[in-house]
Amino acid sequence: MRIFTIEEQKFILDHQQQDTAQLMLQAKRFAPLPVPELVQQIKSRQKAQQKLPTWAKHPQTIFPVSLSVEQSSSEDTAAYKANLVKGQALVDLTGGFGVDSYYFARSFGQVIHIEQNQELQEIASYNFKLLGAENIQSLSTTAEEYLQRMDTSVDVIYLDPARRGQSQERVHLLQDCTPDVLGLLPLLLQKSKAVLLKTAPMLDIDLALQQLSHVAQVWVIAVQNECKEVLYLLKPEATEPPLLTTVNLLAHQEAQPLSFTKTQEENAAVTYSEPQRYLYEPNTALLKAGAYKWLSEKYGVHKLHRNSHLYTSQELQLAFPGRIFEIMTKPKANTKELQQLLPKKKANITTRNYPLTVAQLRDKVKLKEGGDDYLFATTDLHNKPILLLCRKAGV
Repeated sequence: MRIFTIEEQKFILDHQQQDTAQLMLQAKRFAPLPVPELVQQIKSRQKAQQKLPTWAKHPQTIFPVSLSVEQSSSEDTAAYKANLVKGQALVDLTGGFGVDSYYFARSFGQVIHIEQNQELQEIASYNFKLLGAENIQSLSTTAEEYLQRMDTSVDVIYLDPARRGQSQERVHLLQDCTPDVLGLLPLLLQKSKAVLLKTAPMLDIDLALQQLSHVAQVWVIAVQNECKEVLYLLKPEATEPPLLTTVNLLAHQEAQPLSFTKTQEENAAVTYSEPQRYLYEPNTALLKAGAYKWLSEKYGVHKLHRNSHLYTSQELQLAFPGRIFEIMTKPKANTKELQQLLPKKKANITTRNYPLTVAQLRDKVKLKEGGDDYLFATTDLHNKPILLLCRKAGV
């Protein structure tokens, strides 16, 4: 790892908002500075401004290649998960750029950051000191090697396995990720009181629960209604079905987790109805976790169809965790009728359990994206495709 000179740091900071392609075209102007290397830093800083503001705003932060920044947790999710576990010692076996380790260090007396890529490990270690995280020890070795030579048990072992195949293609099944969590599971549970595992959002939760043993709790974390992480807490003594907790992290709002069990979902008293005055769309964390019938029972709303996962009510249920709309009318999928209702010829279209995709429906009815109107295409309780033209409730 190379530390940048004062002149190089100044170049990075002076140009961090500029177009990097243009900077490369003008590289000769800045000779003898190593412009390609500095532009790489600028690219990573630009990616990090929203995702990793603590790192981006420090003038001396060193960034790795852009892919490592893209693959790291965001500060929002790292801060949230750091409050889920606590203790004296945590080992992060897949440390990467170190965002998770940095936040875990606030909940543990000591954090050991393991990263097999030596350059990435050195960058993370340098940044830890820069950001004042003095209780993190960073080591360059593989997860397997470190786990084998651990001679004492720790409170928590954390893993975020790499989800890239040999040809750098994206993978999400546990058996395709690195390190091999399933193969290491007995050793992981032997050398820790708990294992916290982060998986791809694409991985089916029921499949993961079948493959993993001793799962005590599952968290599904969304940020701004985009599912980002699924976490599994494994404990050697856990034998009961796990609690599923969902949260949708929103800017400037306190997190409001919701918890349920698969048994509660299976036994929930769901009701069905024709569309009433209001329409409810659950946040993506709840949909990922499979909270379908349970939502109907908990919030007193009715499902439109068994497979639609949209809900309705006559009275407004403001506590519902998701987007809430007022249904204005129920038009036909007819271009002339819709364009009379929507003179600006635009609407935000969502399809759920409907025979056409968003693109196909948009093309059929000749509507552009945008505006204040929302068109939901779904199926009602009589298995009939329907459209619902809505506005956000209270707008």
